[in-house]
Amino acid sequence: MIRTLIVDDDFRVAGVHAGFVEEVPGFAVVGTAHTAVEARARVRELAPDLVLLDVYLPDESGLALLAELQTDAIILSAATDTRSIRAALRAGAVNYLIKPFTTRQFAERLSAYARYRQFLAEERNLAQEDVDRAFRLPHEQDRAAAAKGQSSATARLVADQLRQAARPLSAAEVAGELGVARATAQRYLTALAEAGTVEMRLRYGATGRPEHEYSWRD
Repeated sequence: MIRTLIVDDDFRVAGVHAGFVEEVPGFAVVGTAHTAVEARARVRELAPDLVLLDVYLPDESGLALLAELQTDAIILSAATDTRSIRAALRAGAVNYLIKPFTTRQFAERLSAYARYRQFLAEERNLAQEDVDRAFRLPHEQDRAAAAKGQSSATARLVADQLRQAARPLSAAEVAGELGVARATAQRYLTALAEAGTVEMRLRYGATGRPEHEYSWRD
């Protein structure tokens, strides 16, 4: 069982990610942390095999924390700038998954990590082809940000629309802002909600049926 620690400043997102992890065979969540200070204490206490780490922590950058960790880590973050990506790679991140992501992408990254870990579990000398395979294994099933049948560019536009909105938006409002069909906006919003990066609630109007509204989880 791969013992996993989740580090995210948002309690709700950490809980969503914990649920995702528990659905992947061979993984178990041993704890969560919401600050860098708490993460250090949890790593010392729990000695996890894998840390799922956000960049934006309230007391310190997750990338600074990553450089200290003596354990494998996968970055789960909305940070897309090249400086953050380079810092993550330099500090030894096994993989980097940009929010928002789908449950399928998440599961595939974890499954690839499990194969990588299994491949290097036995103490032995490796040939060059084995070393090459070890470097490829964590990324064997890396996919684009959008789910099957979706455009990564549209997914990013929908995410940006919610992130910049001053209030929760319905699928119809997102569709109107972006000039896409309501059904299209609804499909992308549902994927974001499943990924745990968007909160979905019911909006009750004066008349008629209630509709879903969506807001970005900071």
